[in-house]
Amino acid sequence: MKKYVGFFLIAVMGGAVSLGLYKAFDRKQTIYYPKPEGIPARQVALYSPGATGNLPDFETAASVSLHAVVHIKSEFQKKSLVYDDFFQFFNFGNPTPREYISPYSAMGSGVIVSADGYIVTNNHVVQDAVNVTVTLNDKREYKAKVVGTDPGTDLALIRIDENNLPFLAYGNSDDVKIGEWVLAVGNPFNLTSTVTAGIVSAKARDINILGSKGAVESFIQTDAAINPGNSGGALVNTSGELIGINAAIASGTGYYTGYSFAIPVNIVKKVVGDFSKYGRIQRAYLGVYYREIDDQFAKDKGLSSLSGVYIDEIVAGGSAEKAGIQKGDIITSIQNKPVNGKSELMETISQLSPGDIVTVSILRDGKQIDLPVTLISETNNTEIAINNKKLLIYGATFEPLNDKDKARFRLNNGFKITRIEPGKFTKAGVKAGFILLNIDHQPVVSVEELKDALTGKEGEVQIEGLYPNGMIAYYGLGL
Repeated sequence: MKKYVGFFLIAVMGGAVSLGLYKAFDRKQTIYYPKPEGIPARQVALYSPGATGNLPDFETAASVSLHAVVHIKSEFQKKSLVYDDFFQFFNFGNPTPREYISPYSAMGSGVIVSADGYIVTNNHVVQDAVNVTVTLNDKREYKAKVVGTDPGTDLALIRIDENNLPFLAYGNSDDVKIGEWVLAVGNPFNLTSTVTAGIVSAKARDINILGSKGAVESFIQTDAAINPGNSGGALVNTSGELIGINAAIASGTGYYTGYSFAIPVNIVKKVVGDFSKYGRIQRAYLGVYYREIDDQFAKDKGLSSLSGVYIDEIVAGGSAEKAGIQKGDIITSIQNKPVNGKSELMETISQLSPGDIVTVSILRDGKQIDLPVTLISETNNTEIAINNKKLLIYGATFEPLNDKDKARFRLNNGFKITRIEPGKFTKAGVKAGFILLNIDHQPVVSVEELKDALTGKEGEVQIEGLYPNGMIAYYGLGL
């Protein structure tokens, strides 16, 4: 009996000890991290589901943007020469190859920027396309006309025949801040009406992808995800304002890896305005060759600051030379906008037109000098704005009739087309040398009357005039 009682007591004591140890180690432990000396402790508010606080609201911006961003399908034709058989390839019998046309298509996005059907997209989405089809967010489909393309900014303007369309209001890309929340809206992988969010990672990025002479690269960099098909889509702020046109990604695979780039809307506004009014870009030039200032260059030149861009050479007869800018000057700002590199300089100049007078601030021998500079075009003139002697509209360059032509044709007014490029006038059949006298049966006397009559209307106008051989001509011009 004593033996069994002993075993029982030992078992009871073992169970009690085990239970006590379990309770001791079953407590939920709180981990305290030592507070570094000198850093005051403070409470941290953690996010919990359902909390609103100061979190950004994307719903309004997304709902506005979705209806103003369109899907674009561009159809192209690739031409190649083929031989009918093997021997023809080696020129037996002097064969002639056949031209073979292989069609292909590409998808992209676009942004409606006016209620009457103007849509901005990337140049690489529609350039050289034989057909452009636009599909709205509500699935309506239209054939679009290409108004103009600009490889230098990778922007293009197209138009569909529709009114009362939803469109995005322009924001101001100069006001965009690094760290600001943004939305990218487009059609990646042919998935329509896609919205992604991110922040502005950097501004004035030059990623060297356009390659053409005089190309303007001053991208807004974001981490909002975009992919093939997003090209030409909208970058908007949380107010639903358009601040950029998505154009590129930096990736070794061709797909999004964390970086995306958009063309600032202030450049977009200039390009859209030029195409809609004149049919081509009115590009201004400062007339300088320059380089950015780094630490080593500043030491070599004995410069006290790394700000601005250094003038290496001056173009003879250019805007800068006429204004008194010299080799070795440092441009620090244009129109009070700081300039610290190539991208910022190109972005600022790209928003201006030939004939614009701007204030350029330079450093010379340590002193700041403000110089008024009249910008000129690539052909060394101020074309539209400064002397009112030339006007470029829809690809046609107009000049007032000189006294000799007035006497020859016994005219008191008229404008002669001295040069013509593909645009509305060539589509109507107008040729260089045409002397325009009347628009909608009304005489056109001044440059302003000519400009207002052709850029302030929609639909079709009738133009009347004659050619140097005396032939009278009438044309219906679609605006």
